[in-house]
Amino acid sequence: MRPIQAKEPSAAAPSPVPRLTAPSESSPRPDRPDRPDRPDWPDAADAADTADARTAYATQSPTGGGVPAADAVDADVPGAVGRALEHVLAGRLARAGALDALFAAELAGRVARFTREGGKRTRSQLLWWSMRTCGGRDRQAVAATLRIGVALELLQTCALVHDDLMDGSALRRGRPTLHADLRDHYATAAPADRTARFGEASAVLAGDLALAWADDVVAETALDPATATMVREVWSDMRTEMVAGQFLDLQGQLTGSRSQPQALRAAHLKSALYSVQRPLALGAAMAGADGRTTRALCSAGRCVGMAFQLRDDLDDIFGDPHRTGKSCGDDIRNGKPTYLAALALARAEATADRPAMTVLERALGNGDLTPAGLDEVRDVLVRTGARQAVETKIARLSARGLRHFDGALPDTGAKARLRGLLTAATASRAADGPPPDRARPAPAAPAVPADASTAPETRR
Repeated sequence: MRPIQAKEPSAAAPSPVPRLTAPSESSPRPDRPDRPDRPDWPDAADAADTADARTAYATQSPTGGGVPAADAVDADVPGAVGRALEHVLAGRLARAGALDALFAAELAGRVARFTREGGKRTRSQLLWWSMRTCGGRDRQAVAATLRIGVALELLQTCALVHDDLMDGSALRRGRPTLHADLRDHYATAAPADRTARFGEASAVLAGDLALAWADDVVAETALDPATATMVREVWSDMRTEMVAGQFLDLQGQLTGSRSQPQALRAAHLKSALYSVQRPLALGAAMAGADGRTTRALCSAGRCVGMAFQLRDDLDDIFGDPHRTGKSCGDDIRNGKPTYLAALALARAEATADRPAMTVLERALGNGDLTPAGLDEVRDVLVRTGARQAVETKIARLSARGLRHFDGALPDTGAKARLRGLLTAATASRAADGPPPDRARPAPAAPAVPADASTAPETRR
């Protein structure tokens, strides 16, 4: 299949990817920065003057050897991204060691280890299969896509390290969180309050370092000018969206907000865009996809991304810890302003279900909530119909997203792989299977505001 080529953009042509802000025509972005101090970077003058120099860097393997063929990466995308990640981290750790050995061992080394021990590389896989579905397969596209996959993994490290810190989490992937690890490492060096503060402050720096490395990888990935502009616009928007969503999440947690529209908006910004839509948009840009195809992929990603976040909210309560990799009930104990909780409260209030309201109000934000108390919350979520309503919303969003996706591109093996990823993203990981039809029928729900995840995106 031939790559889907973009038309030569005019100066006034709008980006097919929904933007946070409009690009400034008065401030053109360079194709890539001059880095003459980098031994693996072509001569800056040559690179600025010739396409050959750009291609020479782009076709260097992100793993340090020859660029793998697209078909070889297809066979093991997480492995290929992992090898590219090892190559990048080796260089970053060497530079950190040249700055200071203690910094390299204590902080940079922890960032590298956290990133290496990442999960399923889901975002990188979405990026890769989006590129392949849009017809990308040449050496430059393969090398550049693997590098952007590495950047996504580092950005995920930043997000998780900071998220664990803000939530006060003790465990991540079965290991101590980074701030807890540093606190415990220095437990005998100072009083407990000072070592705790040290761990927290160091985690801020660790997240910042991961973000800096991610930005470096994007900036140092050689791309043709049109692709570079698109990639850097999407990357810039994605970082800002993550911060905005996290702030809305924290603000809702502080104020005890139970607003359904605000919960959806926070989830849309914090997770749905970052987890699905933006990786798909980046993959389309790597393949030079046309505007119609890119917009269809973004629409699919927006719907599936929101369904993904709603599924995560359900799995936090009903998920099997052996399948989710984390304990149950953290969102309830932290008082997270999730759509699930907001909907359950609204339904309990609409039917004057005082016992349900009491259970929810007592549990939300209760860090000492017992397993028995969490069982009571589960019962309320089922009895009010909130669980089933969210399940229905997930199914509707997923179906809508797949309709956008199915109509965007001709059927290929790559498209089937990407469709499988999108479908798996919203699958239940609950121990009890489909929601049981317990107790009385769900009462009629109050009017639900328009779904922020399916409305046209607006940018403030």
